[in-house]
Amino acid sequence: MAQQIADRRDIDFVLYEQLDTEKLAKEPAFAGLDRKAFDMIINEARNFAIKELLPVYVDSDRIGVHFENGKVTVPESFHKPFKMLLENEFTSMCEDPEWGGQGLPHIIDRAAREYLSGACGALVAYGQMGHGTGKMIDLHGTQKQKELYLKNLYTGKWGGTMVLTEPNAGSDVGALTTSAKKNADGTYSITGNKIFITNGEHNLSENIIHPVLARVEGAPAGTKGISIFIVPKIWVNDDGSLGQPNDVVCTGIEEKCGIHGSATCSLAFGGKGQCKGYLLGQEGMGMKIMFMMMNEARTDVGFQGLFAASRAYLYAVNYARERLQGKELGSAKDAPDQVPIIKHPDVRRMLMWMKCYVEGLRSMIYYAESLFDKIHCSKDPAVKKACSDEAELLTPFIKSLGSDRGFDICVQAIQVYGGYGYIQEYPVEQLMRDTKIASLYEGTNGIQAMDFLGRKMGLNGGAVFMNMLNQMNGIIKKAKETEGLKAMADEFQTAVHRLGEVAMIMGKRAMSAEFKTAFAHATPFLNATGDIIMAWMLLWRAQVAATKLPKAAQKDVAFYKGQIKSADFFINTVLPGALGTMNAIAKGSAAAVEIDEASFGGL
Repeated sequence: MAQQIADRRDIDFVLYEQLDTEKLAKEPAFAGLDRKAFDMIINEARNFAIKELLPVYVDSDRIGVHFENGKVTVPESFHKPFKMLLENEFTSMCEDPEWGGQGLPHIIDRAAREYLSGACGALVAYGQMGHGTGKMIDLHGTQKQKELYLKNLYTGKWGGTMVLTEPNAGSDVGALTTSAKKNADGTYSITGNKIFITNGEHNLSENIIHPVLARVEGAPAGTKGISIFIVPKIWVNDDGSLGQPNDVVCTGIEEKCGIHGSATCSLAFGGKGQCKGYLLGQEGMGMKIMFMMMNEARTDVGFQGLFAASRAYLYAVNYARERLQGKELGSAKDAPDQVPIIKHPDVRRMLMWMKCYVEGLRSMIYYAESLFDKIHCSKDPAVKKACSDEAELLTPFIKSLGSDRGFDICVQAIQVYGGYGYIQEYPVEQLMRDTKIASLYEGTNGIQAMDFLGRKMGLNGGAVFMNMLNQMNGIIKKAKETEGLKAMADEFQTAVHRLGEVAMIMGKRAMSAEFKTAFAHATPFLNATGDIIMAWMLLWRAQVAATKLPKAAQKDVAFYKGQIKSADFFINTVLPGALGTMNAIAKGSAAAVEIDEASFGGL
């Protein structure tokens, strides 16, 4: 039977052969768990996703959400699986059971969510977005705030949001105008209008808790003056019961290219002067607290690209096995007139390209999750900081590479289908539309590139970046000692060495009078570095597979050989393009910043 949503054999390979996730069961933090328990959770998520979530994916698109008189309704078919999602406790699997979590490793949570979100991400997000809201309260809230909000958010009983954007304050959050006035009872009166609020209003939850960025009256301009407030849709009384509506009104929803089942709302706070909220943390800490949530959201956005790419690839490869069209090149005259299109070299090229990125992205994202598990388990502050720094370095790559390549893979899947891929009879065109948003929200990918060049590459004086290169060199050493991989390792080593050189060039240029030229090349630099990270992950996978292959069971032979071929294809076919990009970056053409605005034309 063909795999659906994600390739379970590949997930198991990453979990247990590449990253040795089983060892987490030996940690006190995960006492009582073992591989059997991990597999059971993933199996339950997979079965639930295929049986209950996948069937409503089309409704998510074709019915979508509906807005009328300040209320948003989701497709009727969402209600049953949403209820089951909460009952199965899939909303905050890695959080403390005291607050409604399951206490699972981050990496197991991610594997389970690859099926859940991969089946119908718009539906699942209604239950899981409360996790990010809850996490902020968990880390920065008072004990009373935790008692009032945390369990209901972590269990998905109440929905959550991220309330940042205003018409004139998108990426430039510091330009916001939403205000907060302190009241005598310790609450704050909130007044302002926000846009692009995912799940800002819907009829799946009895309450929605909004973390709202606003400026306290008299606070300084810019980001330094921003605070964050807990603003419920329905006021929560001190005993935890629900009170009166809190003057939070949905004024409309966006008609989008995709994810029609996700309510993207405009919200008005305090239109009647009756909206109240509680300060989270301290005044002026809004951006610091929100960016903690933002980093989690950016990882989730990259993950959105992966699960869409995984589905699109599986659809495409299985369609290519079934679709008959044309003779096989080089076949005899009496050969069949039509063969499955997977026999055609150009189709195989497309599928190989897709396969490489799906596998590389999965390894990169799961590897980042394993760092969070190390942070959770370790008692050594130095280990915690090293893992945190590495995860921070990887975040712009997870977000940008995951979202860009995820979309590109969906486009390539349409190409494999040919004309059929462009019509709604087949699922890949919806995947493409649903995935495009990922490169735009939670900080556009251009902002991720600027973040990498301007901040992440220089973490700890560049030591974090150098540590990543050292890890790559460690895999190169192992690969050179593994039969059949030396030539690939040599090619990859050339790219890693060049990356180090170009990083030095870009770092110096960014701190010179040519800094605008440096940032004009930030996105190509991010993409080229991302491809080198992909090559690292794929060579690592190939080294593990090549080591296992001599004693592999017959059922695993094709899989292990496929890992070696993925690394071969990527390193010898895709990676040279990254080298060419780095050579162009090193030259540093200033044309993009020197051209007169009038010369762009269109006047």
